[in-house]
Amino acid sequence: MTSNDADAVKAPESTSLTIEVGDRVGRVSAIFERPHTARALFVLAHGAGAGMRHPFLQAVAEGLGECGLATLRYQFPYMEARRPRPDPPGVLVATVRAAVRCAAELAPQLPLLAGGKSLGARMTSTAQALAPLPGVRGLIFLGFPLHPPGRPDITRAAHLDAVSVPMLFLQGTRDDFAELDLLQPVCSRLGARADLRLIAGADHSFGVLKRSGRTVADVLTELLDTIANWAGR
Repeated sequence: MTSNDADAVKAPESTSLTIEVGDRVGRVSAIFERPHTARALFVLAHGAGAGMRHPFLQAVAEGLGECGLATLRYQFPYMEARRPRPDPPGVLVATVRAAVRCAAELAPQLPLLAGGKSLGARMTSTAQALAPLPGVRGLIFLGFPLHPPGRPDITRAAHLDAVSVPMLFLQGTRDDFAELDLLQPVCSRLGARADLRLIAGADHSFGVLKRSGRTVADVLTELLDTIANWAGR
């Protein structure tokens, strides 16, 4: 077997598809990436200002594939329609549910994880709090948006008390959407269900300052290793 043949065998399967959300919403686009040795499937939602093809989410999906985790990235309807403002929470939650259903159909033998970046994280946890997402064993938050910048509050965390599955919070220490003196007590209140992992020097987008001595690649590696190890539990 040549090196090219080996690469072809190891390359993850990548499929573009559409997800039916409902009569009032219609369909949204999605990307399913599955490594041949997948051990779980992460249903991954985007943040408020960038869709599923954002370089950060793409890098996360590709990196998780190398760690043996399949991903299903999907658009929220407003992003699909290129509207500037997010949809009402009810529409966002319905989209999360539709994506989880789709994931279960695509890979019924794989354990499911769900979550996302910022808005995607909060809407996934909201969906889970309202009614458990079928088959989902844990939630992963890439920058949970606890409050708007400069307006510290924990109101957005109230629904987390109703989430019974394990939750992984990946949070930058410079994230102005989640002051740590507020987020840490929230996670403590949630007890063993919440695992807070702080990413040193990272902001809400997981960017780092040059003077920190860290690179974006360093942060991405830390995120991927943490997710993969946590999912393995």
